[in-house]
Amino acid sequence: MTRFLIATAVVATMVCGCTQSPARPVPKNGDLVVLLPKPNGHIGGVVVRTPDGKEILLNQAYAGARVDAAGNLESVTYSAEQAKQEFDAAVTALPERPAIYTLYFVEGRSEMTAESQAEIERISREIAARTYPDVMVIGHGDTTGTIQFNDQLSLQRAQRVRDAFVQAGVDPHHIEAIGRGKREPAVPTSEGVSEPRNRRVEINVR
Repeated sequence: MTRFLIATAVVATMVCGCTQSPARPVPKNGDLVVLLPKPNGHIGGVVVRTPDGKEILLNQAYAGARVDAAGNLESVTYSAEQAKQEFDAAVTALPERPAIYTLYFVEGRSEMTAESQAEIERISREIAARTYPDVMVIGHGDTTGTIQFNDQLSLQRAQRVRDAFVQAGVDPHHIEAIGRGKREPAVPTSEGVSEPRNRRVEINVR
């Protein structure tokens, strides 16, 4: 039996046997789909539909749908305690959710703004708390200066952040730093515009 644990937009799958697509479950005989709340308590919804057109809308926490051995689709309901007992081990084993952070920089320099500098310690702790973090640090620039200048500056910014994470205790083997120059502005502008929101480093953590 395949059991799909769906947490609104974030989907967790526990597989016993074959693997289905968790984003759009297509259950087979004996399969079970259960809707879990997100950590913040938010509940979305999902329609469970069998190949022959039978369907059930799940839009309440711990609501479920089961396909019995004869192919009949039936509603099931779990309590929070029942769901924890049956699915907790599978949820605990899932990869941690990706996280994205953004730090901002002084114009024309690889120095972070005071506000962003103050965030380094907090972000470092959150990265270090992950079992096997995979960190991509991507530097960006605004449209002032040449392509070559921004390529170099954006890489320097990324390396500055990487170094700060390493100094804070993050394993350097888990961090990659790259620069994208002025090719990917967060706020599109004309050439030569000093836009603070484009002078940034994005940190993608998986």
